[in-house]
Amino acid sequence: MVDLKYIGHSAFEIRNNEKSILIDPLVSSNHKYDWEKLDITDIFLTHAHRDHVGEAIEIAKKKNATITAIFELANYCEEQGCKVNGVNFGGWLNYEWGKAIFLPAFHSSSLPDGRYGGSAASILLDIDNVKIYHAGDTCLNAEMKLVKELYRPGIALLPVGGHYTMDVEHAAVAAEWIGAPTVIPMHYNTFPAIEADLERFARLVQRNNLNTVVLNPNEI
Repeated sequence: MVDLKYIGHSAFEIRNNEKSILIDPLVSSNHKYDWEKLDITDIFLTHAHRDHVGEAIEIAKKKNATITAIFELANYCEEQGCKVNGVNFGGWLNYEWGKAIFLPAFHSSSLPDGRYGGSAASILLDIDNVKIYHAGDTCLNAEMKLVKELYRPGIALLPVGGHYTMDVEHAAVAAEWIGAPTVIPMHYNTFPAIEADLERFARLVQRNNLNTVVLNPNEI
């Protein structure tokens, strides 16, 4: 059984058979979230900005977990002493729990020391035939139509906060293009610049007979 938890910002935990996967683990955004008790096998990073790398380095070292990220970001994590899997856009990546593929996102990406962090990515995970699409930080883009055509995810995790990513209006179009029956908003209300009207987002998404599920990190 696949269990999805929203930690906050763009951070998620996906648990399957007592094993956990983290995406963009800014776990410091949620004081209620306790990762230390989890069996974390893999960490996925969409890009190199601090609010997405989060505490990935610390967690990977303590849990002996592997960080999968775009090549340049993976190299940085390896320099910090982590096990890494440096990848790029292309084919499926196989894991014990299923498979994943890195897909384009349209956003900047720089390492904490200012170096180029590689391309920003979205990530599609296929876990026990449950397909989850994490859009990363991105604007609306036509690549999302291919996500629907090729992969047909059941769950789409979409940034809605605007300013640095899609706003609610553009994210609603993204939801239509991706076509996932369940849409979960992320990357909003962490700081004033990305405050979002989730009720408006849900109304816009519902026009296409899709379901918005707002996960509350405080109820984790």
